[in-house]
Amino acid sequence: MGNPLPAERSPLAEADRQFRILQLGGEAAFQPFDSRLAQAGVGPLVAGGIDVVQINVGKFCNQACKHCHVDAGPDRTQENMSRETFELCLDAIKRIGRPDVDLTGGAPELNPSFRWFVEQVRGLGCRVIDRCNLTVLVMRSQAGLAAFLALHRVQIIASLPYFLGSRTDAQRGDGVFDKSILGLRKLNELGYGRPGSGLELNLVYNPTGAFLPPDQDAIEADFRRELSTRYEVEFNSLYTITNMPIGRYRDYLVRSGNHRRYMEQLVDAFNPAAAMGVMCRSMISVGWDGRLYDCDFNQMLELELEVGAPRHIRDFDPERLAARRIVSGQHCYGCTAGSGSSCGGRIS
Repeated sequence: MGNPLPAERSPLAEADRQFRILQLGGEAAFQPFDSRLAQAGVGPLVAGGIDVVQINVGKFCNQACKHCHVDAGPDRTQENMSRETFELCLDAIKRIGRPDVDLTGGAPELNPSFRWFVEQVRGLGCRVIDRCNLTVLVMRSQAGLAAFLALHRVQIIASLPYFLGSRTDAQRGDGVFDKSILGLRKLNELGYGRPGSGLELNLVYNPTGAFLPPDQDAIEADFRRELSTRYEVEFNSLYTITNMPIGRYRDYLVRSGNHRRYMEQLVDAFNPAAAMGVMCRSMISVGWDGRLYDCDFNQMLELELEVGAPRHIRDFDPERLAARRIVSGQHCYGCTAGSGSSCGGRIS
């Protein structure tokens, strides 16, 4: 008998294989990201300090959004940061000084230690950012959450894919839009998003399809007009964030036949100016288990810090981490396409 035929790969398995080839810089369809940086004279990426500590407190979430690069959801109950790891994070924050502390997930508020940790960090004088999905604010189990956030003057960055219910629900699940509007109104009643309140409420726009976000100023004006007119909702700013071709969003790209075309969009839109301002240069990302990464996207791909750098919060060394070389991959084209994309919106 001859050699058996290889097993047929599923579309997702083939996409995984191709994606890993691209990451390793092999016979890739696209120029490796590090090579593109060098060609543009802006590489390699090196950290220039730690202004932000972004902490992913777990993958447990009350939603399962189609674009989620974390693959968070109601079934991810075991991957939650422990109190011990939170305490190690506090020690690290003290050693840095007064960085911004950016809490994400999953739904970060669902971690049992969330409120305790916010109180501790605010006690250090640090600004706290909560990346909120809005619907968590109207859960019965989270009574008083919005008032707690306002009391501690936590900055809220809230996801809202669009100002129309049909497009939001298509990405985030049936009924999510109506609950999000209820959450926004609750925040507005407490002063969030209101002029002069000092309670900052910023929205995040992620495209609902396989395309790059529009001009941030233009889409912010649309959101401000429509949310005010239709729902009497106010907010401070809107951030446009490019969907990264990883996790659940990459699965969507593969299923819809858009994976290669989307990567071509990102590569063709590479912007050296955006590369100079990518968020990984000034932040450190902490996983729910205490492992350290250059950014939340590297965390989800399990791309560890460079060899020789501390890789767990228990070994935190601010001096060594503040000057580390950034580990990159093909997904980094997402942060450097067009006007660029960071956790704070456009870059350039």
